[in-house]
Amino acid sequence: MEQLRIKTYCHIKNNCVYVDGAPVFDYPEASDLHDFLKKTFKHFKPGYAKFYKMDDISKLGFLASEAILKDKPYQGLKPDEVGIILSNAQSTLVTDTEFQTSIEDDSRFFPSPSVFVYTLPNIMMGEISIRHGFRGENAFYIFENFNANFVAEYINQLFLSQKLKACIGGWVDQSSESYEAFIYWADDRKDATPAIDHSGNEIDRLYNLIR
Repeated sequence: MEQLRIKTYCHIKNNCVYVDGAPVFDYPEASDLHDFLKKTFKHFKPGYAKFYKMDDISKLGFLASEAILKDKPYQGLKPDEVGIILSNAQSTLVTDTEFQTSIEDDSRFFPSPSVFVYTLPNIMMGEISIRHGFRGENAFYIFENFNANFVAEYINQLFLSQKLKACIGGWVDQSSESYEAFIYWADDRKDATPAIDHSGNEIDRLYNLIR
């Protein structure tokens, strides 16, 4: 059995998108995350109208995944051979707060189904899966900080048990003050793509490349 290796990765933070450690788009004058995400989407032009109905944290994860999946590294794999394992610290707190605001005033009580549906962090993975047709195992975990060892061990076990042949892993977090995405693609294919060992140490090193 071949070893699972990281083939590409993306950071989104500080109003900039980085792929494999190099900046590919920045918008330093963005007024807020929503503005930055809209400009990023228009820049990369993925052609996916459903993007506009997502909440901001789902947009953040979606755009990071688009950056690493633009060349369709999953071609030739079955839908159930590709999984997604993500994590963050805040869950969907920003969206939860927005929804709570919409229902807390009895005189203006107007619960929005379109907001409520995004009060679960695994909806982000659902959006990515629908976009690319993935049907493999997926899970979302909440940690105080990015736990690279946990993510590495979890995905490696899925690979060793032959449940997956490729996986997206990482961290997508948003609070009222900040945001951050780090997502990578790992598979066991032998190709010309430079590869990085799929270990906790290497994942942590990549995560900390952009501060």
